[in-house]
Amino acid sequence: MIQSHSPTLPPVVAWLGYGGLLPFLALASASWLDQHHGLLWSDALFAYGAIILSFVGALHWGLAMSLTGLTERQRSACFAWSVVPALLAWPALMLPAPLAASLLVAGFIAHYLQDSRLARRTALPSWYLPLRQRLSGIAIICLLAGMLAA
Repeated sequence: MIQSHSPTLPPVVAWLGYGGLLPFLALASASWLDQHHGLLWSDALFAYGAIILSFVGALHWGLAMSLTGLTERQRSACFAWSVVPALLAWPALMLPAPLAASLLVAGFIAHYLQDSRLARRTALPSWYLPLRQRLSGIAIICLLAGMLAA
């Protein structure tokens, strides 16, 4: 079990979190290195970005269910926010590259801001917010690279 107050990033979380960046890195690189299929790689990158943005949104659903000390209003806000990233990600799948990337980047930034707000009010692990910042930052860089290559 991951202890909520553990100051150390659990190895399994590190492996899964950073491992989840591999498709971002591979697809962004492929979109630049294989210009003949660049649009295909960029579309795959944006699809993966949409899936991951939906996933990070769902974290707030789980936190709303499990965090103690939230008021009902705060808990309801977490539940409501948890679906917003998926609602941003879904239309990105149908937009041209510049708009898709922009929408996904905005979603990752907005979600990090929500994570920051939640971290100030609750007892999230001290490693959570720095990890989210690193993972989101690299995802954003890859999405922008894919947009420029498309």
